[in-house]
Amino acid sequence: MLNYIFKRLVHIALALFLIITATFFLMKLAPGSPFASERELPPAIEQQLNAKYGLDNPWYIQYTDYLVSSITFDFGESMKYKGRSVNDMIAEGFPVSLVLGIEAMILAIGFGVLLGVISSLYHNRLPDYVSTVIAILGISVPSFILAGLLQYYLSFKAGWFPVTGWKGFAYTVLPATAIALTHVGFIAKLTRSSMLEQTNSEYVKLARAKGIGKWTIVFKHTLRNALLPVVTYLGPLSAGVLTGSFIIEQIFAIPGIGRHFVQSITNRDYTTIMGVTVFYSVILLFAVLIVDILYNFIDPRIKLKGAKKQ
Repeated sequence: MLNYIFKRLVHIALALFLIITATFFLMKLAPGSPFASERELPPAIEQQLNAKYGLDNPWYIQYTDYLVSSITFDFGESMKYKGRSVNDMIAEGFPVSLVLGIEAMILAIGFGVLLGVISSLYHNRLPDYVSTVIAILGISVPSFILAGLLQYYLSFKAGWFPVTGWKGFAYTVLPATAIALTHVGFIAKLTRSSMLEQTNSEYVKLARAKGIGKWTIVFKHTLRNALLPVVTYLGPLSAGVLTGSFIIEQIFAIPGIGRHFVQSITNRDYTTIMGVTVFYSVILLFAVLIVDILYNFIDPRIKLKGAKKQ
């Protein structure tokens, strides 16, 4: 196990290096500069700003500086928000995105697995058709469309929830639901297909022949093995929802990390782009690592490649 984890950490370091490199050169290829939006900026002042942030250095020196900053997790000062460091912006925005992401994950996993189980138990019957339609709608309709519909009908029309802001639990319901609905569809489809596959397996037929009750078979045998594909999906799901949905945070005016990322791209804020990208990548890569390790505990038959044999 330790050997496997060490190898995966090496792979994570390599992946981060490639992500940092790609992000740097994509930023350099993008037209404009962080100060292009300033009106009639005198050349002398622009030159001073470029010198302050090292933008007047050769590309290989800039690349080295970005690499060192990423390794030390010290991304420096934002190029657009004077006096604010990127680390402080991440520290302020991530707890908000974390709360929103946890709520979205609970909704997505709970309702996704529930719909998948119902759909498989009533295969080719009305509950199956209804669950499938809900899953397809969740997958096919973009989250920002769902967010707009939720705001219009549940906020403007019904007045049940606030439209925007972040002042309490009531403000989290609509954005968490908008984020979760897309993932509900994917999880429901994964659970349904895996449940149907497990239902026709030999060990389930043997359990039925022994007279074991239907719900005991479903919850103790079928569902446990059917959740492995869902666990696979939890890696990217957790990274996505915990760091916040960029568009959803913009629509609901939520001060999370996703909002900073969108604004940094619009403003060409190089230091913030690099900081948020590296932070997001670290969460994604470690989430996938944790999911892979969990495989061994959920199903002992799965052997981790590179792990020491018992």
